[in-house]
Amino acid sequence: MAVSTSALGIVVLIYMMLIFYLGWLGYKKTQMTEDYMIAGRKMNPYILAISYGATFISTSAIVGFGGAAGALGMGLLWLAFMTIFVGVFLAFVVFGKRTRRIGLKLGAVTFPELLGRRFQSRFIQGFAGALIGLFMPLYAGIVLIGGARFVETTLSINYDVAVLILTIIVAAYVITGGIIAVMYTDALQGALMFLGMALLLAFTYAKLGGVVEAHQALTNMAHLVPESLQAGGHLGWTAMPEFGSSIWWNLVSTLILGVGIGVLAQPQLAVRFMTVSNDRALNRAVLVGGPFILMMTGVAFTVGALSNVYFFEKLGVISVAAAGGNTDLIIPHYINSAMPDLFVVLFMLTLLAAAMSTLSAQFHTMGTAIGHDFYREFLKKGELGQTINITRLAIAVTILISVVLAYTLPISIIATATAIFFGLCAASFLPMYVGALFWKRMTREGAIASMLVGAFGSLFWLLFVHAKEAVPFGLSQAIFGKATLLSGTWTIIDPIIVATPLAFLTAVVVSLLTKPVPQEHLERCFSKKTGKNPNRKSF
Repeated sequence: MAVSTSALGIVVLIYMMLIFYLGWLGYKKTQMTEDYMIAGRKMNPYILAISYGATFISTSAIVGFGGAAGALGMGLLWLAFMTIFVGVFLAFVVFGKRTRRIGLKLGAVTFPELLGRRFQSRFIQGFAGALIGLFMPLYAGIVLIGGARFVETTLSINYDVAVLILTIIVAAYVITGGIIAVMYTDALQGALMFLGMALLLAFTYAKLGGVVEAHQALTNMAHLVPESLQAGGHLGWTAMPEFGSSIWWNLVSTLILGVGIGVLAQPQLAVRFMTVSNDRALNRAVLVGGPFILMMTGVAFTVGALSNVYFFEKLGVISVAAAGGNTDLIIPHYINSAMPDLFVVLFMLTLLAAAMSTLSAQFHTMGTAIGHDFYREFLKKGELGQTINITRLAIAVTILISVVLAYTLPISIIATATAIFFGLCAASFLPMYVGALFWKRMTREGAIASMLVGAFGSLFWLLFVHAKEAVPFGLSQAIFGKATLLSGTWTIIDPIIVATPLAFLTAVVVSLLTKPVPQEHLERCFSKKTGKNPNRKSF
């Protein structure tokens, strides 16, 4: 890079000073347990919208899914549609309002606690907390990978060092300042992300001769699809894969549906609905969140696919080849090769912001899931104590696990690992979450059964049927002497397609066969009257 190290250092230093100032501000405003957990239920709607979007759109979306678009093409734009319609409109307008109201009436400060109190079950809260604590480090690990890979290629810093730098910075303000610090820093990071992605799109089209010219050039490259991808159903970067092919199933079931539906049951996103004071704030947030998500996902997937045009014109190879076969390096390599030096600095900050905003939410969610939901409410049966200190310790432990995963996970893993976690959340939590908000007849037994069937069904399919994970894990081979228990198309169908409907069916059947929830509890949950907040405790 032509940009001097000193100039780069000054820009990063200013950014870090702002981050730490906002983190300190969040720390000063954190007086009660509820402040640490859900920002005292009085967060500004616009900060909510940007925080939600910045948490949702991490380096896994920009680097991982942008790289996947470089390999698979613009069919991934269907995921952009899903993230806006499902992840913003349905999430805020349909799910968000009821989540906020019921959470307030029940005094819930975490997503597992909302579910546990709705169904009057400490087991639900504890199991959900344990599930988040065990599997969210996988998601956090790949977000760390995305940020560290760009820092590595941009600054020529050792990858292991880049992971540690990112982790230490984020941990400092999350552990001390709670969700207020997280959401304040998210707002700044989201603004940087929006600016960076807008400029990336403009520079890309300028570099490739214009919008029409760039897309036509990409269409004309269909004959350059490698034979291995053609055999899997790849028909070009501006066309959907062949219907029913292995690449079509991977694109549609794993990437588009896995993330596009799984977003509704993401604990770190759902808890944000409980941080505002009224429904009107959620309506306002939609007007900001929709355009933000469109800019983030639409640009990443478009530029990822168009990078093929740039690399073919400059190097005579497609993006995957230019990145040495690692799709996680397509976007970093494209930015560093094609963009002006000054923009590379700005985009490094954009990716740092994307990584830090999502990591901070993940670390906070993992810590509260273990410290509050599993330890205090499940193990200690709600006993008052040093909840925040236990939560902070849990954050530190899950951060350590995430760092270890960032060091050990294989290449080209970002998009796949994201879809795995989103799909697991959808199967485990979505049927119970839908029932908690919209179906009064759903019982505690139905909720527990759906959660267990969804979680273990998803993991079973992942480890014993879905070839992409079952083959490298080798459990099926070791136990049954077969790489996968099933064969043919079944081995490329994502767990979310099987486990989530099965969990919904289980919820309905078991609920209809068991005793209804007491009427007085349902009236407490669904009454339109706003009760007093029962959970305003000092820590």
